[in-house]
Amino acid sequence: MPPKFNIGISTGDLNGIGLEIIIKSLKDPNISKFCTLILFGSKELCKSYLKKINSNTTINIIKQISDSKNNILNLIDTEANNNSINLGVKSITSGLNSYISLNTACNYLKENKIDAIVTAPIDKASIRKSIDKFIGHTEFLEQKFGGNSLMLMVSSKMKIAFVTGHIPLSNVSNSVSLKKIIEASEKLNNSLKQDFNISHPKIAVLGLNPHAGEDGMLGLEEKTIITPAIAELNKKDMIVKGPFPADSFFVEENLNMFDGIIAMYHDQGLIPFKSMSFSKGVNFTAGLSIIRTSPVHGTAYDIAGMGKADASSFIQAILVACDIIKNRRKE
Repeated sequence: MPPKFNIGISTGDLNGIGLEIIIKSLKDPNISKFCTLILFGSKELCKSYLKKINSNTTINIIKQISDSKNNILNLIDTEANNNSINLGVKSITSGLNSYISLNTACNYLKENKIDAIVTAPIDKASIRKSIDKFIGHTEFLEQKFGGNSLMLMVSSKMKIAFVTGHIPLSNVSNSVSLKKIIEASEKLNNSLKQDFNISHPKIAVLGLNPHAGEDGMLGLEEKTIITPAIAELNKKDMIVKGPFPADSFFVEENLNMFDGIIAMYHDQGLIPFKSMSFSKGVNFTAGLSIIRTSPVHGTAYDIAGMGKADASSFIQAILVACDIIKNRRKE
């Protein structure tokens, strides 16, 4: 029998679909096969949620991780600033409760009481109304654990990382630099080796401009920044190719040829990723000493409490976390 890992789960925003996909994930036989789930959240709020959706799900309230049981919703009780669940509604209190859940789970992770965390969707704007320095999961984790992270989107079809993140499209060109391309590619290369057990990763780098600049006619960034960065990376005993035109890259032949992809900006990579892998895609925060994954979707307030939420991405996030734990422990 493979070892059972203890996976910490943050509730996300309880007015969204977070708890619904957590409950649904327990029905997947692979979850109980590989891990035990420990939810961090207010027992009163979770009970209120279950009552609202008429669920008979049993909650195993525990004081310590050793009390957890397999194939059941284990819960470490956290404080709550109210006991109100308003499904489908953004609120300051719900945002704060999701932050408390996340912070508590991370404290347990920091103390090595759990092996990884999987974060249910939050509403960042709601959290910021109480925690003014909060930007998002990634930045919070960097501050909590140190390190220099890389957002890595993972599916059976591709693993794709980004040179720039959540910035306006008008700022992308000035934000793409040789240094950033090299740093992102090195972090991706290291993660593919450490976290996915790929000994000699092959990495594709996308161009920035249409048709990868069309030999300079449609932009010079490929010639002046991206190609020199690729040359530097290959001097470091890495296998890096490109720049490839983004509009024609995402075909099966190319995806099968490369282990990882570097996109220049958010939508360049996430549009094809979500189009091809939305239901089972996973967001992995690479580059840190700890393991955190999440589904690729948000709080989905519009379907909260309706029983319509698809738990596939959340289930896959749990299983990917288990795989990464196993790969890291091989070293």
